[in-house]
Amino acid sequence: MQEFYSNGKLLISGEYVVLDGAKALALPTKFGQSLTIMPIDETKLFWKSYNNDKSLWFEGTFDIENGTLKAHQDNEVSNRIVQILQTAQTLNPDFLSSNQGYNISTALTFPKNWGLGTSSTLINNIADWAEVNAYELLKNTFGGSGYDIACAQNNLPITFQRTQNDIEVNALNFNPEFKEHIYFVYLNEKQNSREGIATYNSNKSNIEPVISEINKITELLLNCESLTTFEDLLTQHESIISKVIKQQTVKDRLFPDFNGVVKSLGAWGGDFVLVASEDDPTSYFKTKGYHTILRYQDMIL
Repeated sequence: MQEFYSNGKLLISGEYVVLDGAKALALPTKFGQSLTIMPIDETKLFWKSYNNDKSLWFEGTFDIENGTLKAHQDNEVSNRIVQILQTAQTLNPDFLSSNQGYNISTALTFPKNWGLGTSSTLINNIADWAEVNAYELLKNTFGGSGYDIACAQNNLPITFQRTQNDIEVNALNFNPEFKEHIYFVYLNEKQNSREGIATYNSNKSNIEPVISEINKITELLLNCESLTTFEDLLTQHESIISKVIKQQTVKDRLFPDFNGVVKSLGAWGGDFVLVASEDDPTSYFKTKGYHTILRYQDMIL
C-alpha cells in the first residue's frame, strides 16, 4: 500500500497576475487531501473519492490494457481522471505500464466545495505516485500558475513566482503578530478558477506596471507589523486587481457596510475571502448568511 497527502491552499496576494510573473504570497492550509493506493490482482482501477464527512462523492472503474486506460462510465470526473493518469504516463512511460491493478481512494479533509484545492491536491498526489513533476502534470491538465502545487508541497507560507524559464518558491517565516484579527469566510459558492483566468486574460492590458505594484505589496505584506498597515495593503491590492479584471471588489459588492477589510483570494466571485478586523466579525457575517468563518490559526498550517 502507498499513501500520499497534499496541503490545500489560499492565495493571499497576486491573484491573476501571478500567471504573468507577479510575486505572490500563498498559505498552505491545515486541510488537504490524501491518496491511498492498494495493489489488486485484477487489471482494473477501482476508484473511490470521499468528502470530509466520509461520504462517497465519486466512484468509478477503469480498465488497464497494456498501459491503456479506459473508463467504464462517461462522466466529467471519470474523463478527468483518465486525462490526468494518461498525462502522467506521457511524463513517465513506466507508470501503469504493467497490467497491475489497484484499489484507489482519495479523501478530503475539507468540504470539496470550499475551493481549497481539490484538483491541485489530487494532481500533486498523483504526481508523487507516478514519480513525475507535479508542475508539468498541472500544466498539461488543469493549467494555472502552479502556486497551488507549491502549497501542496510545502508546510510553511511561501512566496511563489513564475520566471521566464522556471518557478521560484521560497518558504517563509510569515507569522503576523495580529493574526488573531484575521479570519477566512466562505462565500457559499464555488468559483471556477479556469473561468476566472479566461476573464483575466481577455481583460488585461499593459500588465507590467501592475505586476510591479503587486510585487511591492507582497514584499510589504511579508514584513507588516501592524493590522492597520496590513489592512491598507490589502485594500490597495483589491483596488488594483479590480481595475485589471473590471470587476467590483467583493467588499463593495457584498459587504459595503463592514467595518474592516474583505479581500478576495484566488479567482474573484466565490470560495473564501480574507477578513481583517479589529473586532470579531462572526456575528456580522452570520447575519448576512455566511456561516463558515474560520480563524487564521484554524485554517493556516
